[in-house]
Amino acid sequence: MSIQDPAQGAIADPLAQAFVAFAVECGVLRFGEFKTKAGRMSPYFFNAGLFDDGLKLMRLAEFYAERILESGIAFDMVFGPAYKGIPLGAALVVELARRGRNVPFSYNRKEAKDHGEGGTLVGAPLKGRVLIVDDVMSAGTAARESIAIIEAAGAIPHAVCIALDRQEKATENGQDVPYSAVQYVQNRLGLQVCAIAKLSDLMQYLAAGGSSTSAQDHQRVLAYRQRYGVDQGSV
Repeated sequence: MSIQDPAQGAIADPLAQAFVAFAVECGVLRFGEFKTKAGRMSPYFFNAGLFDDGLKLMRLAEFYAERILESGIAFDMVFGPAYKGIPLGAALVVELARRGRNVPFSYNRKEAKDHGEGGTLVGAPLKGRVLIVDDVMSAGTAARESIAIIEAAGAIPHAVCIALDRQEKATENGQDVPYSAVQYVQNRLGLQVCAIAKLSDLMQYLAAGGSSTSAQDHQRVLAYRQRYGVDQGSV
């Protein structure tokens, strides 16, 4: 399968382009050589843990809120899976409240607490249609874990919002499969998924000569996409 350069002839998404520029400026999105969970050598790396101060988190929450509201996804509350999803979800609900929509928020612990209120869930009770907020999806494992937690509480896992969709093949038992983690969650698990930006948006940013990037970065990311990219029609 040949994956074309999505930067050619595509109409730019202003929100996605602004987010990619923001992530690069913050050092969250970096270029070089990085090993992924799947063992691939990726020419770029997205580390949401580097949104590490108040101003960065505030701006990040604005991007999440804008994309979610623009998507039209209906939800009754927000769930932030441990660990990175916790500050992301908290920042998001604060921004939504600032915009006039106050929604409940819940998150989980990795280890059950054996004192106080106990258990693994913290915050509002899980009820209704739940929106899961996370940074990226690598294999869909975190989404499956969140779904199990939400269903066990009697609520409905309804949608997921992530910062970046890498648009690359997922792996199962160490083997590449012809669909991405996002496609798996959408088509196999039945949840709506929205992303602030996708790899195709990053390609457009690089093709336009974004700040602190080079033509070599663009070529390396394009070569990686041609090798590991998914057919957007795959299930």
